[in-house]
Amino acid sequence: MKTLVVGIGGVTNGGKSTLSSSLHQQITNSCVIAQDAFFKDDSVIPVDSNGFKQYDMLDALHMDKMMSEVDSWRRNPALFAGVTAEHDGSAEEKVFVLIVEGFLIFNYRPLNDLMDKRYFMDIPYAVCKKRRCSRVYTPPDPPGYFDGHVWPMYLKNRQEMESTVPGIVLLDGLKSKEELLASVYKDVTQEIEMLRGKLLWGQKD
Repeated sequence: MKTLVVGIGGVTNGGKSTLSSSLHQQITNSCVIAQDAFFKDDSVIPVDSNGFKQYDMLDALHMDKMMSEVDSWRRNPALFAGVTAEHDGSAEEKVFVLIVEGFLIFNYRPLNDLMDKRYFMDIPYAVCKKRRCSRVYTPPDPPGYFDGHVWPMYLKNRQEMESTVPGIVLLDGLKSKEELLASVYKDVTQEIEMLRGKLLWGQKD
């Protein structure tokens, strides 16, 4: 059995979830773990001097719980993916893929260190603001939240990421969903085929 961990990060409303979901649908024996599922309760999110909730930082997330979920997959990816040897062949002969999606996945070193492939969705400020303002959040964004917190924190987090994490493939979020999927799918499947080749080689030995 071989495993592959793919990270899809990027700016808010950049298309991370759409790409991750589409990739998952295309790749056999894959799972998705989304960082957004691990936000702490709104009541414990700190507030800055402007009254803005500090959601765009690692302290707003239960990263310990997210890592526990990732570790569960690493311990038994076949069980995590719901694959059994009885109905789908031997798990030892398969390549299992974990797609980790989120806006700060590359800024958390214990998680980033586990990744084999890294992609980052990027869109311009104006497009990002338009998309963000067109969505309804719970709790909703207060007036001025994007310019007062979301975008400045994105720039800060991205600068930190770029200064500490090599090997990230930047993706143009203005390209079509189909084009983005085709590009990442080709890259990931090449990696999967290489891992399958190692499995076959090991069987010959």
